[in-house]
Amino acid sequence: MQFELTEALVDDIIFSMEDQEGEYYLDTVNGVVVGGVDDFDRDEKDGEGGERYIDLPGWDSSDGFRLMERFAAGFKNPLVREELTAALNHGRGVFRAYKNTLGRHPETEKLWFSFKEREMKLEVWRWYNGLREEWGLEKIGREPEETNDLVLEDFRFHQFREEDLPKAIALHRFCQEDVKKFLAEAGAKETSDILLKESESFYNRLNNLFRENPSLPLVKAMIAETGGEEFAGFISGIVDGSILFIQNLDVKPEYRGLGIGEALLEKFLDELDPNEITQVLLDLPSSADGFSRVLLRESFKPYTVRYWLNLRERAD
Repeated sequence: MQFELTEALVDDIIFSMEDQEGEYYLDTVNGVVVGGVDDFDRDEKDGEGGERYIDLPGWDSSDGFRLMERFAAGFKNPLVREELTAALNHGRGVFRAYKNTLGRHPETEKLWFSFKEREMKLEVWRWYNGLREEWGLEKIGREPEETNDLVLEDFRFHQFREEDLPKAIALHRFCQEDVKKFLAEAGAKETSDILLKESESFYNRLNNLFRENPSLPLVKAMIAETGGEEFAGFISGIVDGSILFIQNLDVKPEYRGLGIGEALLEKFLDELDPNEITQVLLDLPSSADGFSRVLLRESFKPYTVRYWLNLRERAD
């Protein structure tokens, strides 16, 4: 009954698992998936006294639905996550609604297919290891692929160009409004403009990239764009002597949660000459606290924490 689980066989098993109309078995003698096996043939032995035809891993529409739920619940982009969750609550036609939602977000759709393939492969390997346990053999495993890396293959990263300026300004303004909203919800509505005042010179500094005789500090910047050349995000900073202060790392809402910000930071740092730039500073808003894990992986160290106080709250 023992057989080798090759990559090609795994793909055939997954294809058969998803076919809810057909009835398939594994032919352990030839190591292939077959259909149309009647009850008489099911009794055939494999030459070693074991069954020749065995059931494939169980998989039905409820398993597929749970897989969609897990993907949606764990997706980092809140906008897309809400759309996927709404599709799951669609009732009749839920699978079509989910598919249509993914179709509106090509990068998310690619992540979904990678996630689905990985999870179904793990299901097949769990089934196979159950058989190996019956055979008295040691379990074997496979490392899942990193799905974010697959998505990032569709993005390109390059130095900031003058034609990128209007897109960067529009994105920066949008992100600033997000920050203002966050501060207002936290109770800092009256002070939000003051807290954001440090970024007022943003437009002049980016324009300084393309001036013949720049009078402002040296600016460095990089953008991310899709394979279709759609602007996805950017990172920029000013140089003061041997210190670079990263002032902006903005990603369009529809591309958040795909690792674009982390990739921008990594590639931006790779472009720096450590003989010219010896230190890099970056302020992390509390609304983006989760990004601290990325900074720590890049060997950043926290050096200050900024707090704000509503004095009336203290008086109460």
